Amino acid sequence: MSGPMALEPGGTERDTLALRLAEPPARRDDHTLALRLPRRGPDPEAVSRLAADLADRVGPAVHPYEVAALLEAEGLTADEIRQRYGHAGLFSLAAALYEQVPRTFPEPAPAADPWRPDTVRSLLRGVLFALPGLAYLLTAPLWHPGRHTAALITAGLLSWAWGQALGHRAHLRLATGRREAARTLLAGAPLGAALATASAVPLAGVGPVLVAAAAQSLYLAAAGVLLVLARERLLLAALTPLVAGAAVLPWWEPGTAVRTGLPLLALLATLAGTGHALRAALATPAAARGARPRLRWSLPYGLFGLAAGVLVLLEGRREPYAVIVLTVSMGPAEWLLFRYRGLSVAALRATATPAGFLLRSAAVLGGCLLAYVLPLLPAAYLTGAAPAPLLLLAATLWTALLLQAFGAAWPPAVICLAAAATAGAAVLLHLPPGRTALPLCCGAAVLGLVACALRLLGRPARHA
Repeated sequence: MSGPMALEPGGTERDTLALRLAEPPARRDDHTLALRLPRRGPDPEAVSRLAADLADRVGPAVHPYEVAALLEAEGLTADEIRQRYGHAGLFSLAAALYEQVPRTFPEPAPAADPWRPDTVRSLLRGVLFALPGLAYLLTAPLWHPGRHTAALITAGLLSWAWGQALGHRAHLRLATGRREAARTLLAGAPLGAALATASAVPLAGVGPVLVAAAAQSLYLAAAGVLLVLARERLLLAALTPLVAGAAVLPWWEPGTAVRTGLPLLALLATLAGTGHALRAALATPAAARGARPRLRWSLPYGLFGLAAGVLVLLEGRREPYAVIVLTVSMGPAEWLLFRYRGLSVAALRATATPAGFLLRSAAVLGGCLLAYVLPLLPAAYLTGAAPAPLLLLAATLWTALLLQAFGAAWPPAVICLAAAATAGAAVLLHLPPGRTALPLCCGAAVLGLVACALRLLGRPARHA
């Protein structure tokens, strides 16, 4: 006590007992008694574990509030957040998780294809288009079709054109209800059969040929009703007598009674099935009354049916077996129409610019068109037909049907009518270029139809 007490830091007071704040010891040999406060603040390890557990759900979040909602859904309480993770509240922990987990935005699950085709139904329809030809094979010896072909052709062309227009109108009415579509078919189908039969009278007179024309017209009208109402299996069952009769022809001459009876039985079965289908459709509840479609809306579909019939007839004059192949291929053609729509929707989802979609749309169109016509090439060689006319005619019909499926009816009608008129005049009047008129006209028609398809269907709005 003889001298002054040093109060400078680092002096002798370091040895004096002092109250010190808790701090990490500088050396292992520091055993000084210290008062330590409990640790405060987030627990990084606990937060990291939580982030790892919830990474797959936190990653797609676009705002911390989404993470907060997730934590609430997990059942975390305020006390648990403070005690386990060291955060003051829910939003504090959510912000920490949002910053710690990298952003990940997975692609959405692929949507179902709304235009997925029914393969079995498409193939069945192709067979149904060709099976009625067996009736001509059975009945040909009875009425000598070679001398009366014009009557059947006239009635068939009118039935084909009328059926196309009636089918379009009935499908428009299907949007309202099956009852309304059935009423349209019930009124239009008998009228079409009567008109087709009447058109054959000047060329056939009264006799077996007129009966054959009437039976043909009745069958085409009834079969059109069943196809519109999606009763393909019922139509197939009605045609089984024709299949049975044609199957035994190579080994057995059935005679006049069987040759007449089996086609008549098939016709009666088709008419009975049509009546049953219409009765079932008419029994459905009536839909709300809406505006009736105008008749002129179906006019281009009828004109296209007439043009398509003429083009097929011109090909059939030289290559009848090629026409059978073309008729059967109408089933796969319908299947590819659905595939085109599905692939176009997929292209729309995969592109971000109109130019990119146009390129993809052109690729889809070219791929579907090639998928349709290329299998016809070996079929043409097997039947001994020239491949160029068959393939170009098939491409013409498919592209026209594609445009019609999207509601663009007048361009294919006008183009196909022009091709049919030009080729028909060249063949009937023996004008140049003669036999090459049909492939040349069909080739020009294909170019025009493809250009229309790219212009109309290369726009995203058509597929939205």
